[in-house]
Amino acid sequence: MSVELILQGGGINWKKSVAAIWRARSQRLRPVTRLDLVSLNDLLGIDRQKKLLVENTERFLSGKPANNALLWGARGTGKSSIIKALLNVYSDQGLRVIQIDKEDLLDLPEIVDELINEPYRFVVFCDDLSFDEGDATYKALKSILEGSIELPPENVLIYATSNRRHLMPEYMHDNVQSKVVETEIHFAEAIEEKISLSDRFGLWLSFYSINQDQYLEIVDQLFGKVADQRALHAEAIRFATSKGGRSGRAARQFYNAFSGKF
Repeated sequence: MSVELILQGGGINWKKSVAAIWRARSQRLRPVTRLDLVSLNDLLGIDRQKKLLVENTERFLSGKPANNALLWGARGTGKSSIIKALLNVYSDQGLRVIQIDKEDLLDLPEIVDELINEPYRFVVFCDDLSFDEGDATYKALKSILEGSIELPPENVLIYATSNRRHLMPEYMHDNVQSKVVETEIHFAEAIEEKISLSDRFGLWLSFYSINQDQYLEIVDQLFGKVADQRALHAEAIRFATSKGGRSGRAARQFYNAFSGKF
C-alpha cells in the first residue's frame, strides 16, 4: 500500500491528534496518545533559545515567514524538550508535530505532500539528526528544506536536533583544498557540501554544557525548599559526576531518583 493511501485512507484525524510518529515498516503515521507534558517553564538555563524558537513558532502559526530550525550542541541540554513543550503550548492554536527518524527521511517528501492542504501548521521533528560519510538520505531533507523546483509548503517547517553543527562528520583532510582569495575564504568542495545542508536551516540555536552553579540552580528549582540544601547539593554533584557531566537532563534524573529524600 502506498504512502498516499495510508495517509488518506487510514490517516490521522488532526482535529483530535496533535502529534504523530512515522512508522516506516508499516508505512503509516501513528497518532501519539501519551504526550510528554513538559512545559517551557520546566526548561531552565536556556532562556535565549526558548525565546528565539517561540518567536519563530509564533510567526509560523500566524502565517508569517518563519525558518526551519537546527538545535545543536551538547547532549541533555533540552534541545528536544523545547519542541515537545512548544506542542503543549501551541496545539490549541493549530500546531501539529510529526516525528520521523533519520533513517526514514527518504519517505519525507511523500509525507509532506499529504500535509500541504491541511488547515494545520506542521513541525516535522527529527531528533538526534546526523549523517555518516556516504549516507545519501540527507538529500531528501535538502529538497524539503529548499532545494526543489517547487517552493516548500507554507504550513510545514523542519525542527531538527543534533550534536553536530553541520550534521555531517568533518575531517582535517576536507580542508586541504580550501584557500583564501583576497581575504575571502573559498572552502573545498567537501566542506561546501557539508555546510550546504545545515545552511538551509535559517535558525541555528546552540546549546552548551552548563557549569556547576547552573546545574545546582536547576536542582534547587526541581526540589524546592529542602531541610538540608548543602547535603542536597553534595549528592547532586556526586550524581552528575557518575553521569559524566552536568546537564538539565542529569538534574531531572537526579530529581527522579532522590525526590522525597531531602
